[in-house]
This record gives sequence, structure tokens and C-alpha cells, in this order.
Amino acid sequence: MTRGANRSAGDTRGRSTGLRSVAGQVFALQALIALLIVGAAALALVLQGQYDSQRDARNRSLAVAEAFAHAPGLADALRSSDPTALLQGRAEAARVGSGVDFVAVLSPDGARYTDSDPSLIGQRAQGDIGRARAGESFTEIFHGAPNDAVRAVVPVRDENGTVVGMVTSGLEVETVGKAVQGRLPLLLGAAAIGLVFAVGGAGLVSARLRRQTHGLGPAEVTRLKEHHEAVLHSVKEGVVIVAADGRLLLANDEARRLLKLPADAERRHVSELGLDPRTSTLLLSGRAATDEVHLAGDRLLAVNVRPTGYGAQDGGCVMTMRDTTELAALTGRAEVARGRLRLLYEAGTRIGTTLDVVRTAEELSEVAVPRFADFVTVELLDPVVRGEEPSGAFTEMRRTALTGIRAESPLQPVGDLIRFVVPSTPMASALDEGRAVLQADLAAADGWRAQDPEGAAQALAYGLHSLLTVPLLARGVVLGMANFWRGADTPEPFGEEDLSFAEELAARAALAIDNARRFTREHTMAVALQRSLLPRVLPEQSAVTVSYRYLPAKAGVGGDWFDVIPLPGARVALVVGDVVGHGVHAAATMGRLRTAVANFSTLDLPPDELLGHLDELIDRLAEENDSGAEGGEESDGEGPAEGSAGATCLYVIYDPTTGACTMSSAGHPGPALVRPDGSVEFPALPAGLPLGLGLGERPFESARLRLEPGSKLVMFTDGLLEDRTRDFDTGLRLLRETLARPDRSPEQTCADVLAAMLFPVPSDDIALLVASARRIPADRIAEWEVPGDPSAVAPVRNQAAARLARWGLEEAGFTAELVLSELITNAIRYGKPPVRVRLVYDRALICEVSDGSSTSPHLRHATDTDEGGRGLFLVAQFAQRWGTRYARRGKTIWAELPVTPEQRGDGAVTPLLDPDALEDLAW
Repeated sequence: MTRGANRSAGDTRGRSTGLRSVAGQVFALQALIALLIVGAAALALVLQGQYDSQRDARNRSLAVAEAFAHAPGLADALRSSDPTALLQGRAEAARVGSGVDFVAVLSPDGARYTDSDPSLIGQRAQGDIGRARAGESFTEIFHGAPNDAVRAVVPVRDENGTVVGMVTSGLEVETVGKAVQGRLPLLLGAAAIGLVFAVGGAGLVSARLRRQTHGLGPAEVTRLKEHHEAVLHSVKEGVVIVAADGRLLLANDEARRLLKLPADAERRHVSELGLDPRTSTLLLSGRAATDEVHLAGDRLLAVNVRPTGYGAQDGGCVMTMRDTTELAALTGRAEVARGRLRLLYEAGTRIGTTLDVVRTAEELSEVAVPRFADFVTVELLDPVVRGEEPSGAFTEMRRTALTGIRAESPLQPVGDLIRFVVPSTPMASALDEGRAVLQADLAAADGWRAQDPEGAAQALAYGLHSLLTVPLLARGVVLGMANFWRGADTPEPFGEEDLSFAEELAARAALAIDNARRFTREHTMAVALQRSLLPRVLPEQSAVTVSYRYLPAKAGVGGDWFDVIPLPGARVALVVGDVVGHGVHAAATMGRLRTAVANFSTLDLPPDELLGHLDELIDRLAEENDSGAEGGEESDGEGPAEGSAGATCLYVIYDPTTGACTMSSAGHPGPALVRPDGSVEFPALPAGLPLGLGLGERPFESARLRLEPGSKLVMFTDGLLEDRTRDFDTGLRLLRETLARPDRSPEQTCADVLAAMLFPVPSDDIALLVASARRIPADRIAEWEVPGDPSAVAPVRNQAAARLARWGLEEAGFTAELVLSELITNAIRYGKPPVRVRLVYDRALICEVSDGSSTSPHLRHATDTDEGGRGLFLVAQFAQRWGTRYARRGKTIWAELPVTPEQRGDGAVTPLLDPDALEDLAW
């Protein structure tokens, strides 16, 4: 019998049919899952339909009942002598027009005045209607006579708010059930169709799987898989299978190691694998070979090749190989020395690429594996990892890096505290002697085994057999230590010739670690200062919803900052700035500027004027630094004027009562405006010079725009947009694309922007502020024009009291009348027309009186004999805050009153003053 016949016969005996095959079992499982999913979905849709029908019935019933209950003239009809005659026709018309099953009008005690069934008129309605009699509208599922129904009950009130009757409307439960039943055929049909498609898809998948598995059962597939895994991973002889077209079909682990095949070698042509030309020619020739010697790198392989039909109808071959190289004979000392020099050169370029202590330790371990050691561990003193000066006992160190030829290892993981409590261990000896210590045979290292018997036993069982430990010294101070381990993959132990190489490698790494430690210390100090000067908690305000992010640069903290400052009149100021330079000086200057901006904001200045004052302040700071330098003050090496060389700032004021937004920039990138529909624009701002460079003949200017509710202002520093690999315009375009998505909260916007635009290692600080604009409702704002006559004070005060009553602020009415009387009276007497009054109901009650004069009021204490001068003092006593802000023409005196009056601390009662008497008090 031929070889092909034997193979076919074997396939027939191993093939299974029906549910015994893998394909059949997969089909049965998929069909069952599809049936369960479709059934569950159909049941869920039916339940959801019932729920939706009842909810719609409740909503329709409540809408009809409320509409009829609030119909004009209903209360009068209920008080008439014959409500039934007046309302029966109207109720029946409402029932027919709305599509409900019944509309009934009830007396306060529940007697029916009208009903869709006239025989029920006069009878008392069943069920609990006490809630409606108490003034509450509700819906319920009613069970009782005449029919079960989903009904709504709504009270009818007269002009005094008294409940004079009730209106009930609804749909019978039977009607609601019919609506659900009408959908059942469609739902069941859709479920059946879905089941057919699911089972059909499962059949297609099963058919494809049957072709792929040749109808084999699970046991046969498992046995073939075990045989395949044994050939791939357990056989210590290389096996390679090549198809007729020269593509590599299979290579086991030993073949990959011997031939140094790439990870994606399978399915690639033999000529693309980088094999020796003789080996490639042999594999493609189709001839048989026995124990031919071929070169593979520095190895000599004994090769056997036999043709096979596997993977093709004719052609292809199987090659087996074994390593016959005497490595010790082929590797000379000169080659080892050249390899060590190359490794040292590579270490100089790979260790210390960052100023991060942990990463530098990892780079040391990565350089030495696998060319010098199988595993490398690096332990550092805890203060060194934190960037502090090395101190404390050298017997405890923190494992900072671990690299090996395999992911798993018997060594303690990174982060563990390593103790050297036994003086005779190689680690303790290396620290005491200040030089590398070699332990060629770990099995004979009694001190090492005594220190951690369990861990040592695991390491020896894993195959670790040789150790070379080196202290990491910089400026004569111990920073940590490096341990080089060899295991079963490198049978040769460390020798005396390896000591000098390990010490040289450790010396280079120690210098890089010390540099990273010093940088970490300075960076940590600057970051701590920067964060302490930035706002930790944003103030409470109602104008905008704010989210923010601040990220310090990896290479040095800069002077980026942001702030949110509440302003009088429910307004808010948003600030983003950037100080030129990096380091502690930049952070300190940032703190001074942020404090100055907060102080200038209390003056309620327009953005352009505030930036002008800020520019003058920076000029004075620069003059002070220059004077200090000329006077012989010592600098810290970073320049006498560093930190005050200049800054940029963007200052925005938003008014939620009008939506007006005023902004001004001093050399800072303008904000991005995201409309509620997701469109993004960058408003044009007048160009302004950075702060500290001198205004010259170009003062700062402001731009004004109006924000719709829900619009977002995105303010940022240039570190978000540009870097060494990306210019400003490219960053701006990417920011526009990132922001162009509606319906995102400020917090989500911040997260999405940083995810899209953040550099792996930012070279500059990043400050990001996202503010979503709110608007105070118009019905919470009241304004009046006041004639220039003292007699007009009382009418305005009365109108204000009426408005406060509408707002439900009767308790604050007296205080508000007192404050308004004082402010309006003084505006009429000492100001200029026009005089306007505005009340804003926000977190507090804001009272504003504007006039055309720029005269500034001053608080003074009147003596017992003075006839006036107490008015503003009373305003200051009753208001939480008060002040003056100036406009282009005139001024506004404002006062914020608590919505709930506060109890005086001494328990005394505030005397009730006559508001009319306040009109005689003067400033």
C-alpha cells in the first residue's frame, strides 16, 4: 500500500460525524445560545412593551386631567347649582378628543358630576382620592368598579387656591393590554427570523470548521495538538518543514534558536530568512541529504533533509538539525574583549538618556542582559530614589530594576526592600570594601544562603549559579548596588576578567544615577512650590462650570498658572498665564503674578486696564532685581533677574446675566470657543505684547463677544500645542479637531484634549482650563429706571419687595428694602442721571444701583449730633459684601445680601427701621 493510501486510511478512521465532531458540538452550542438569546430578547421586548404602554397611559391620562382641570371657567362651573349640566358635554368632548376611555369631574368628597357612563353620575368614586383632595396630582393603576384602569386624578383650585373639585381621566387596563397584544405577532415574527438567521450562521460556521478540522473529534484534535507541541517545544533537535513553493511552514523552538529565525518567519520564503546560502539552496533543491555540515552564524549544524508531500500535492521537504559546535573552542579571549568594549560603548549611549533615577537604573540592567548576564538587579537607597541625599544604613536598599532573559525569575520583584543582614554575603562584602565582589559558585556561598534560605533555594533550583555584585559609588558616596546573575542559559560562571568590566559599567551608571537624583530633587522642589501656588480648590460661583488640568514639564517646572476669580454681579474672571523660563524662579514669579491678578481683580477693572497694571508691576520687579544685582547681591547661579524676564497672560470676564464675555491678551494664545453644536472657533483678539516688555504706544485692548448657554471657553498655555516635533499651527489644528464634539462636560473635554495632544515627555508646562458658560434665568433678574426725584424711591422699593415675594425671598425683603432705599436715595441726591436699579437672584441677592456720576462713596462713622452719614454704614452692616465698580460712564454701587438672614452672634435682635426714614440719611 502506498504512503498516500495509508494517510487517507488514517484520516478515515480518525474522522467523526454528527455531534461527536468538534464542528457538530460547536453548532449545537451556538444554536442553543442563539435560542436562549432570542427568547430572552423577545421576553424583554414584551415586558418593555407592557411597561411603555402603562407609562404612556399614565402620561396621557395625567395630561388630559390637568388640561381639563385648568380649563377656564371650570372652578365657576363647580360652584354653580348644576355642575353636571354645565360640564357633562365638555367632559365627553374632551374624552372623545383626547382618546381616553373616561373623563369624570368629581366633587371634593368624590361624588361624580360627570362621567362617560351617565348611570354613574352622582355615585361616589372609589379609590384613595384623598391625595387629590389635599392638592396633589397623581396617577395610579386602579382596581375596582366599574373597571380596572390606569387613571390620573388632578385637583381643581379656585382663584384662592382652594380645592373645589377633582378631575379624573384614564384608560381601562383592557385597552392598555390590547395595545401590547397587537405588538406580539410582530415581536414573535422578528424573534423567529432572528433565530433562523442565528442558526443559519451557526451552520455556516460549523461547516467551515468541519472542513478545517476534517471532521475530527475533540480527543483526536487534542492528541494532534499534544504531538505538535512536543515537536515544537520538547524535541532538542531542530525541525523545519518547507512547502513546495519555498515557504517556511513550521519551525520548532530549537530550529529557531539554531538558525536565529525571526518571530514572523513562518509563511515567509526561505530566501528571506537570512540563512546561509548553502542551507537555503538545499531546502529549495528538493534533494535528500544526510549529516551535511552547514554554518549558521558561529554554529556548525549537522543537517538531514527528506522530501515530503506535506502542505503541497508534490514537493516540499523536512529538515532536521543538531548543534555540533564546540563553543569553547571557537570563542577566543580576543573576541570576548572586543565584545566587552562594544558593550561599554553602548552603555555610554544607552545609560542616562533621561533624568529619571528609576529609568536610569532600568537602563543599566537592560544593557547588561543578555550579553553579560542572564539577570541583573539594581538596588538603590530609598533617599536616592526620592531624589534626596543618600543617607541611612547601607544594609537596606529598595529593588529598583530587574531585567532578565525571561519575564519570570526567582529573584525578589521590583519595589521590595532588600536587606543585607549577614556580613559574609557578597553584597555586604562589596559595600564594605567599596569594590566588585565575585561569587563564582552560588551553591558554595554560605553567607548568601544563610541570609534568605528559602529564596536561595528557589534561585538555585531555577538554575542561577554565579553572581557578581558591584557597589554604585558617586563622589565617594554609596548610592546602591548592581548584581549580575548567570543561570542555566549561560553555563560559564563569572571570572576574574569580568570584575573590571562590571566596575566600569557600574561607575558610568552611578554617575548617571547621581545626576538624575540631583535633578529629581530640584524638580520636586519646583513642582512642590508650583503646586502650592496654584489654586487647590476653585471658588464657588454660578457663572461657569470649570474643569482644569496642570502638568509640570518633565525637564523642569515652568511658570504656567490659571485662576478662577468670582467678581461682583455674579460675574467671574478666568485667567491663564505663562512666565518665561523654568525652575524655582519662574514658579516664584508665577505666584507673585497670580496674587497680583487676584488683588487687581478686587478693583473690578476691565481686562485691558488690569493687564496694564500687571505690566507695570513686572517692570517694577525687573527694576528691583536689576538694582539688587548692581548692589552686589549674590545670585544663585541662575541670573539675578531670572523669573521676571517676562510673562504672558489671558484675562477673561464673563457676565452670566447677559452672556457678555470680555477678554484681553498680553502675548498669550487666545481661547478656543466651542459652541453648543460642537463647532469650534478661535476668536480674534487684539495683539498685545507680553508683560514686562513695555507697552510703548500700544496699550492693551479688549475683545467682546456673547456666549450662548452651554458654550465652552478652552484656555491653555502654549505647552499644550507646540513641542520640538510639532509647531503651533499644527497643534492648533489638532486642538480644533479634538474639541469638535458636542455634549461633553468640561471634565470630559479636559481628559479628551490631554489624551489627544499630550506629548510622551512634555518639554514645557501645560495649563488647561475649560469653562462651560451658564446663564442666570431672565426671571431672576429685575431692572428699573428711577426718576431723579426722591419721591420715586418708595415706589421702586415696593416694586422690589413684590419681586422678592415672587422669588420666595420674603425673609430678605426688609434688608433688601433698607439697602435699596439707601443706595437709590444717595444716587438721586449726589449722583447724576440716569439712575438704574437691578436685582439679581443668584447664590446671594445682588442689589445694584447705577448712576452717571463717578463720585466714589466712602464709609464713615457719624457722631451722635450728625443728621446724616449713617446710610452706607448700615449697608455695610447688613450686606455680606459691597463695593463700587466704574464703567466708561458712571459707576455702580452693589451689595450682596444673604438669601437666608443670619442670626447675630450676640443674640441681640436687629431693630426694625422704617425704610422711608432712610431717605433722609446721607453718604
